[in-house]
Formats: sequence, structure tokens, C-alpha cells
Amino acid sequence: MQSTPRHYQQLQPEERVTLASLVQQKFGIREMAGMLNRSPSTISRELSRNSGTEGYASAQAREQSTQRRKAARPAIKLHADALLFDVVCHFLRLLWSPEQIALTLAHIFPKGHEHRVSHETIYNCIYAQPVGELRKELIACMRQAHNKRVPRSKGQDRRGQIPDMLSIHVRPPEIEDRQFPGHWEGDLIKGAANASAVGTLVERTSRLVMLVKLPEFKPASAANVLQAFTDKLLSIAQPMRLSMTYDQGREMAMHKELSKRTGIAVYFCDPHSPWQRGSNENMNGLVRQYLPKGTDLSVYSQEHLDAIADQINDRPRKGLGVRSPLAVYRELLINSPQHSTEIH
Repeated sequence: MQSTPRHYQQLQPEERVTLASLVQQKFGIREMAGMLNRSPSTISRELSRNSGTEGYASAQAREQSTQRRKAARPAIKLHADALLFDVVCHFLRLLWSPEQIALTLAHIFPKGHEHRVSHETIYNCIYAQPVGELRKELIACMRQAHNKRVPRSKGQDRRGQIPDMLSIHVRPPEIEDRQFPGHWEGDLIKGAANASAVGTLVERTSRLVMLVKLPEFKPASAANVLQAFTDKLLSIAQPMRLSMTYDQGREMAMHKELSKRTGIAVYFCDPHSPWQRGSNENMNGLVRQYLPKGTDLSVYSQEHLDAIADQINDRPRKGLGVRSPLAVYRELLINSPQHSTEIH
């Protein structure tokens, strides 16, 4: 069975020797392509590019190909033999950051000068160094001295996005203005080594907080958060169960199922924007008085968490006219269109 000819790529040295011999024997292009298992267009391109005045010769063809590749790939700006590389290394050894070096060079040299270089180019040069003493020395000169390059932008989240997210920017304006109750903000607080977690739910109008017990095994998994939040949200009277605003944590990946089970609309904040859930962020600080960072949160039962929430909800709040969240929440519930005596 005849193998499929390879598409165009640079010929190997031994192939060029064979090709030169076949050209001298006056073989046709298709015949030579068949013998070398190459596409006829590859042979035609090789002959047209690398033939000299006296025809095709393998040594001459290799030299011409090498020269073209050098011209197409100019030397990198910070190669080891360049003066600029020595300058950059000098300032790195003075513990200057790549950004400080780049800004200084930009201040000294005009735009477009060969001695101007971006801080990202300096970072890339450092981490492209072969393993050895120089690479180790240059990395040690930087403030954080990571063994791998970590761009400030962090790049795009490779874990993928939560599907079918509803952005906070399409959230009805009355939620933002806190005109009507029943709109919540949610989050997780983590325990020691992220091995345990507790869910927090804060009602935006009354600032009432509810704490949610999560399983010990993979507490922040989407399935566990779905079940725990579903159980807690269903304990809320329906008039007070309208929407929830959450960050883009992957634990809320099953938000559509949560909406289906509870009837609550889930909106997502912008990345790295905790102020868009200000009530929840402030409440997490109060909760940390009872559940300090670095502790094992799995030891707290749901009854214990409810008792902590009751203590917080019974404290007077300045923003509520020195009333407690529990008192405001009860008043809102009584005045709701579908009156119910169920609190939580």
C-alpha cells in the first residue's frame, strides 16, 4: 500500500542530496516527489526557491534555506551577548523590578530605540534562561522569586466559565436599591486548609444572615453546595425567596438546578468585584468573630450555626435605625403580599 505523501515542510539534508541526484538524472517533478514520498508542490517549491544559476545543488540549497530562516527570525532583543542584556542583569542584581527597569529605560531612550524593552520581555527572558546558575540568580533577584512565570493578569481562567450565567448587570434595579425584600447575597467561608466550609446567605433589605452547614467531604463541590443551599432556601417563606447574587465561584456551577428547585433567580457578580456583594462581605466579617479563620468548620452542626446566626441577627444595626435584622425581617415578612409567620 502506497503511503500518503507528506505536505510541505523543509527538506532534510539527505533528501536534498537525493533530490540533487535526481535532478541531474532529469527525472520529472512528480517522479521525484514519488521517490521522496513528498508532495509534487513541495519539490517544485524547493527547486524554485533554492536553485542557483547552475541548477540545484544540495549544499547551496541548505545555505540559502538557512539564510532565509535567519532573516525571518531576527535575534531576540535580550539575547545573552547583547549589551541590553548586561544592563538588565545589572539592575536586577540591584534588586530593581522588571517594571522599574523598563520604565527607566523608557525614560532615558526615545520611543522605538533598540534599548527600550517592556517588563514582560524581561520576565520572559529570565524564565527562558536554561536551567543553571544564571537563571537561579536572576529569579532570586526578584521580589517573589517564583520558579515559574505568573503574569499579573493571570490569563484567562482555564477551568472554564460557569454556563448560562445571569450577570449582575441585568439584575432588576429595585434589587440594587433595596426597595423590596427577598433578595439575597451568597458566599462560602472556608476553614483550615480549605477542608471545610460554611455557606452564608444575607438578605439585602433586612441584613438577616443565615448560615449553611456543608458536608465534610468536598464541602465546596457544586453538588454539595446545591443540596445544602436548596435545603436552606426552601426553609425561607416563598415571598422572601426571590433572587440571590453570588460571585463566580465554581461551587455555583449548578445554579440552574438551584433555581429550578427553589424558584430563586441567581445573578453573578463580575470577577474580582466583592463590593457588588457588599452586604455579604460585611456580614462575613461579623461571622468570623464566631468562626475564626484557620479553624475546622466541620465541627459546627447546623443547630450550632443557627444559634450563631440568631445572635448576629439579634444585634442592633445602625443602618437599620438601631433595629435588629431579625426585627426588620419579621416586619417585612408580615407586610409581604403573601403573609406567613414562617421566619426560617
